Amino acid sequence: MQLIAKILIGLVAIEHVYILWMEMFAWTTRGRKTFKSLPPDLFEKTKSLAANQGLYNGFLAAGLFWSLLIQDPAWHVNVASFFLGCVIVAGTYGALTAQKSIFFVQALPALLALAFLLLS
Repeated sequence: MQLIAKILIGLVAIEHVYILWMEMFAWTTRGRKTFKSLPPDLFEKTKSLAANQGLYNGFLAAGLFWSLLIQDPAWHVNVASFFLGCVIVAGTYGALTAQKSIFFVQALPALLALAFLLLS
């Protein structure tokens, strides 16, 4: 269970590194392909806003990677739970306000990782 939890935490972290890259460096190219419901002319105008969001996703990834390096079991669980909780809240909010698929892409993997973490 613990190994599965760590693998899932790592995958959620990697996903947020990808989101960082897309929102900070590929918003007008890859972002346009990902968020098809947004008008095409909006991407150039929102480039700096997306980059800011990407930076926050990078902080989430950093926190999740950090949690994997913590040797103390209690602190590992606490730090990982905090950052997974942040991802769950962000993914749920994104699903409610931007695009429903965000829940399944972002919040659900974090929920699974949190479940395995707490059960291990």
